[in-house]
Amino acid sequence: MASQKVLDGQTNDQSFPGIWEELNWRGLIALSTDEAELKKALNSDSIVYYCGFDPTAPSLHLGNLVQLLVMRRLQLAGHKPIALIGGATGLIGDPKPTAERTLNTKETVAAWVEKLEGQARAFLSFEGKNAASMANNLDWTESLSSIDFLRNIGKHYRVGKMLSKDAVSARLNSDAGISFTEFSYQILQGMDFLELYRRHNCVMQVGGSDQWGNLTSGTDLIHKVEAKSAHILATPLITDSEGKKFGKSEGNAVWLDGELTSPYAFYQFWLNVEDANVINLLKVFTFLSKNEIDELERQLAAEPHLRAAQKRLALEVTTLVHSTEAAEAAIAASAALFGQGDLEALDDVTLAAALSELPNAKAKLGQGIVDLLVETGLVASNSAGRRAIAEGGVYLNNNKVEDELAQLDQALLGRFAVLRRGKKTLAGIFIEK
Repeated sequence: MASQKVLDGQTNDQSFPGIWEELNWRGLIALSTDEAELKKALNSDSIVYYCGFDPTAPSLHLGNLVQLLVMRRLQLAGHKPIALIGGATGLIGDPKPTAERTLNTKETVAAWVEKLEGQARAFLSFEGKNAASMANNLDWTESLSSIDFLRNIGKHYRVGKMLSKDAVSARLNSDAGISFTEFSYQILQGMDFLELYRRHNCVMQVGGSDQWGNLTSGTDLIHKVEAKSAHILATPLITDSEGKKFGKSEGNAVWLDGELTSPYAFYQFWLNVEDANVINLLKVFTFLSKNEIDELERQLAAEPHLRAAQKRLALEVTTLVHSTEAAEAAIAASAALFGQGDLEALDDVTLAAALSELPNAKAKLGQGIVDLLVETGLVASNSAGRRAIAEGGVYLNNNKVEDELAQLDQALLGRFAVLRRGKKTLAGIFIEK
């Protein structure tokens, strides 16, 4: 995960008069409460704010990274963050649009709480006058009786308004319906904001715009119970090329845990973003200045084939989430796979991750190269494979294959091989004993 050394080198862009203007330029403000008041507070005062992360998986993902970086930008501007890991709400899960969540055991959720806390800590500073703090909503819910919950919190909610929330109404109109458990999620999240307001004078919550209904639950509760106003800053959804949001419920999650999404795969994800999206993603996911991003946009327009913007995006975000070393290893692997570097110099973990992202097959030493070309899908038939070799377009571990009867006789690190057809079509071979 991100090192504090990497984060310490980040600053807010001084070309903007205030953090509000920078967030707006980066496209990070989709919705908010009273804009004039929130802008004034963020640009002048030091406030306490929070963002919640539910442990419904063993890792945070790309959607969560948006919030973590917004929290970091706000902290750099002088505001004090609270990262709340939902040890209680993680046992419930916010309503998905289509179906009821599978409830995880308390032991599983507790283990995931620890993992998510470690990930969130990597993006915030816990020193200085606006030092970050961690919170777990299990601390104020575990001992709360159902009677006290209903009397002290539930009485402030009106069922009609709860039914109107987008997440709830979507489920009510689905075949799955919605359980009372998930229906109550918005009350629990509202109570979180109230507790943090009372304990830490927390006056703003950050979250995704798709969570607007749950976010307003807290501001409404604070207004009713404390007769005070609180703020919400909601970021837009970050979507893929098909318009789907990045997240585990969509099946396209890019995880921050290197064991779930390898640093190599993580780097390749950013390297492969479309030209139409790359500048916006640079604004959201990096700390590059406006001048730097404007220059990358100019390069993209003038020489799109060089993919300078994508390369910088991949370098910056991989360094931020993993490390400088992980980013450099991913770059070296990309170059080596395409014959522009030394395959022998790659480490075991990086090479295994890289080959796993390619079409691949298992094989034993001595197996024919023509057979492997067919098995990995690099050619459609044995005759096409022999023709490709005869034309000089087949490489094994970046060495040209010149004999149609050639066999797999070269192993990288004792158990890998890279098969290439032409300049850009690759496959991985995992060698079995």
